[in-house]
Amino acid sequence: MTRTPEKAANLGKLGAEIVQGDLLDKTSLIEACRGVEKVLASAHSILGRGREASKYVDLGGHKDLIDAAKEAGVGQFVYTSMYNYGPEFETVPFLQYKRTVERYLQSSGLKFTILRPTAFMETHAELLIGVPILEKGKVLLFGEGENPRNFIAADDVAPFAVMALEDDDLNGRTLDIGGPENLTNMQVVRLYEKLAGRPAKVSHVPLGMLKVMYRVLQPVHPGLSQVMQSSIYADTVNSIFDPATMLDAYPVSLIRLEDWAAKRVEGARLPQSHPARV
Repeated sequence: MTRTPEKAANLGKLGAEIVQGDLLDKTSLIEACRGVEKVLASAHSILGRGREASKYVDLGGHKDLIDAAKEAGVGQFVYTSMYNYGPEFETVPFLQYKRTVERYLQSSGLKFTILRPTAFMETHAELLIGVPILEKGKVLLFGEGENPRNFIAADDVAPFAVMALEDDDLNGRTLDIGGPENLTNMQVVRLYEKLAGRPAKVSHVPLGMLKVMYRVLQPVHPGLSQVMQSSIYADTVNSIFDPATMLDAYPVSLIRLEDWAAKRVEGARLPQSHPARV
């Protein structure tokens, strides 16, 4: 399900049926769920504002989707939440919404599984740190960037989603999912400097300024405000994940950030005339 089906054309070529729908449109959710056996929900709008603010999409939209799934008789609902590092993180609205939706799903009567991954490499490592370094040779970090945190590739979360959809033993379970290593943002900077083959200019927004800015921005841009707020906690509280227990229960293969980033950079450098190699 997507608001813009043309953006999912590649999935259509692989055999997926593309359905137009919007988490802000209850009617479209009812139509999308009709005849569906299982739902995997992974959308978010953390940076949204106005009509697409996080509270309408991440909270209201997902509650409406759960209602639509229940009305349609969906047999399994898999919800992508976020790893819970502790009570400090739950002061961020986006994480409050995630927890509220978890509880709503748990009390819905639907069969469910909740996935709680740590920070996705695609966003927190590549988009926010790697891309600016590779393209511009500079990056702006929120905070000092010296607090270790856990990164995981979306491809490593995917097997858990498949298991949740196919394995009845995971009904009613909440799965904490993390990557193989904990790195600071500055270590991520050094990694991308190595891939770029040159040092990067690194600037920092001090924690004190972030604490002021997120409050000032809250009424005008709640999305950016909560990103700043979550950055404060990611830079100051324990954000480490130990995958040992997870791997004992689910012996999957996990990719290290350095290997993952190297493959992404190499793929981007390949000539467009050889798409099969990307």
